[in-house]
Amino acid sequence: MRRVRRLNPDQHGPGARHLAAELDGDQLELFTAYRYHAIFTDSPLPMLEAEAAHRDHAVIEQVIADLKNSALAHLPSGRFNANGAWLACATMAHNLARATGALAGPRHARARTATLRTRLINVAARPAHSARRLTLHLPQHWPWQPDLDQLLRATLHDPEPVVTA
Repeated sequence: MRRVRRLNPDQHGPGARHLAAELDGDQLELFTAYRYHAIFTDSPLPMLEAEAAHRDHAVIEQVIADLKNSALAHLPSGRFNANGAWLACATMAHNLARATGALAGPRHARARTATLRTRLINVAARPAHSARRLTLHLPQHWPWQPDLDQLLRATLHDPEPVVTA
């Protein structure tokens, strides 16, 4: 059993209900300052190392699930070389999507590939050229415009505009 101090115990105070309490209706959480994690393993590693290895496996499983929901959904092909080429392209596309999310800002840094594709890659914008400048006309009140601006500034090495009063 591992005990971890809560980062924000106020949200789990005496008035807050635990998920199980919501199901039962009347039982409150007993220990609100800590979270408890049960770990069952047959690994010879000490508990902290075994838990870190388990979390690393969970991250890898999320990456594999993300790849299966995008480019790897089209595998397998009947040809070994085609599968190898498709896997290499899928890996490069996944890495580029991860870099895109990281450059777009903290809101998209850990987003899944489908979310990045919907919000940042498949943009419903109308490009316009004027005075040798490319302008993207985005929909009004588009919620991801600041993130797309940050992504374009980061990739084009364009500094933030300075507003003078």
